Amino acid sequence: MDGLTISEAAKRLSLPVGALKNWVYAACRGKLGDVDKNQKPLTELEMELARVNRELAEVKMERDLLRKC
Repeated sequence: MDGLTISEAAKRLSLPVGALKNWVYAACRGKLGDVDKNQKPLTELEMELARVNRELAEVKMERDLLRKC
C-alpha cells in the first residue's frame, strides 16, 4: 500500500475504514473474491454519487495543499 496505513488509504479513497480493512484481510487470506457476495449491486445513481464524493475529496485535498503553500 505504498507505506500508507489502512485509515490513510481509506481516507484518500473516500471509503469507510472498516470496508477497506475487510478487503485487505480477505486479500491476505486469499479470499477477496468472497467479499460482498451477498450485497446487492449498486444502482447507477449510487455509483455516480460515490464517484462525485471521491472527486470532491480529491479536490478538497488539493485545496488544502494549496492553502498550506
